[in-house]
Amino acid sequence: MVILFGTHPKYVEHETGTLHPESPERLIAVGRGIEICGVKDAVQLFEPEPATIEAINRVHEPAYTDALRRFCLMGGGMLDPDTSASVGSWDAVLLAAGAGLDAAGRIKAGLADAAFLAVRPPGHHAVSDRAMGFCLINNIAVLAADLVSQGERVLIFDFDAHHGNGTQEMFIEEPSVFYVSAHQYPLYPGTGRAREVGIGAGRGFTLNLPFHSGTTGSSYLEALDRLVAPLIEGFAPTWTLISAGFDAHRRDPLTEMGLTSADFSDLTLWVSHMAPLAKIVAFLEGGYDLAALEQSTAATIAALAGQSLKPEPNSDGAIDIEMISALEESRKRALSD
Repeated sequence: MVILFGTHPKYVEHETGTLHPESPERLIAVGRGIEICGVKDAVQLFEPEPATIEAINRVHEPAYTDALRRFCLMGGGMLDPDTSASVGSWDAVLLAAGAGLDAAGRIKAGLADAAFLAVRPPGHHAVSDRAMGFCLINNIAVLAADLVSQGERVLIFDFDAHHGNGTQEMFIEEPSVFYVSAHQYPLYPGTGRAREVGIGAGRGFTLNLPFHSGTTGSSYLEALDRLVAPLIEGFAPTWTLISAGFDAHRRDPLTEMGLTSADFSDLTLWVSHMAPLAKIVAFLEGGYDLAALEQSTAATIAALAGQSLKPEPNSDGAIDIEMISALEESRKRALSD
């Protein structure tokens, strides 16, 4: 078993400003996760190649991509109240968007079994024509679109506590991408209701699990087993892409969820077992408590290697059957309308 770990020193050159939660220190914490993951011998480090503009423009408007490039090269600044760019951000976004393409190429060539990509800036909030939510280019969408262009069927599992509105929007009409998001609701960006199920040819290929604050791992797994598992089996993905945001950890300063690093191990193992023939690439998204980020990264990398690592106990909590039943009913109504 070989697990690729992709990162690049230029990710640190994406400067977000003093005290911004999406800081370069996050990558240091992620790197420490390798040391405690228990499968370090299986981890193979690599520095990704940058994405081409053509690959990025499969999911982003060319006018936006060009404007972002010019904005960064002219010195950067604030793109919205939460999201900034600097002179070094353009190289960082090309390398972050390219990491998935590079990793997928290596996996297809038989050089590795799965990949974890420690990229900055994160991507799942970026929409086709603008940056938002700390995200400039939608890294996971760049890879998904490339895979779809090659005839692949792509499952995207997003367990970041914030809904991946950008990813959902980009594939809302695409039947070759099944987007599943488990997130806190209500929370930024305000999207991700259970009744958002896709449109047109993509109807039924978006599945949102908007959980209450404080939701623990037992409810996550119950909802996945009950609502998601039957659909994954029918979809039969050839690739599984994970938006690995660790801000659903109970210590995260930006959210109010109840998970621990052990739960991220369970979630990664769950999706691996549900689509055993799919190749897996995980992208770092959120996660802003550095100790939790270290432990959660370690647990996730171990799970990619098929191992269960529990740096801390699983979250405690009864399964919220009432919440899960309400989500199931809301989705059924949306699909029948």
